Amino acid sequence: MSAASAPRAAGPRRVVVCIPTYNEAENLAEALSRTRAALPDADILVVDDSSPDGTADVAKRVAEELGQIDVLVNPTKGGLGAAYRSAFRVVMPAGYDVICQMDADLSHDPAALPAMIEALEDGAAMTIGSRYVPCGSVPHWPAHRRALSKYGNRYASGVLGLPVNDATAGFRAFWRTTLEDIGVTTTRATGYGFQIECAYRVHRAGGRIVEIPIIFTDRVRGHSKLSLRVAFEELALVTLWGIRDRIFRRRTR
Repeated sequence: MSAASAPRAAGPRRVVVCIPTYNEAENLAEALSRTRAALPDADILVVDDSSPDGTADVAKRVAEELGQIDVLVNPTKGGLGAAYRSAFRVVMPAGYDVICQMDADLSHDPAALPAMIEALEDGAAMTIGSRYVPCGSVPHWPAHRRALSKYGNRYASGVLGLPVNDATAGFRAFWRTTLEDIGVTTTRATGYGFQIECAYRVHRAGGRIVEIPIIFTDRVRGHSKLSLRVAFEELALVTLWGIRDRIFRRRTR
């Protein structure tokens, strides 16, 4: 695997923001409007997993109003990782320099995207909108959910040797070349473990990861997709990767 690094060419960058959705009809129009305000020249790709609440129809309506928005509808609900892989298969060959990802539930403030892209310009291979660095926060989560997320991230980073405080965060920006270097479309995780898998691959490829502090706003409309089952699936994947890459291979050297 080649080392992930920032392109050296100067000049304006082509940027696309990928937004996966499932039952986000109540939030999507505002999320798209705020993304357009933050990055007026960027394109947006909404990837909807055939939401029964009409999310794709909302996306298409807003696309007609704002422009520079495409809508990809997957035939079934395949999970977060599958949605992002389908998005990346579309945008990576399209000549974009920077590929961003964010949630549609208004938990991620698109106003942070310019700073995340600026950090790429300063030499990062990947940037993360992070809850768990100084000045980052999750102000309205109950204590048990905050603990589950924070200590789950600490476990993932410790087991994998990953120098990241918020490996499960879904608010990110990459150079297209970084995604190519790590073979992002060959990732296997289907749920939130996809975020950890991508960060881990960037780290192993030698890419620098920069975390930008964000205030994570809990959704006020709709329902969270996170569950204890999903969280334990993530931890199981992390444990398997850690055994494979840090313990088994060390013993076979």
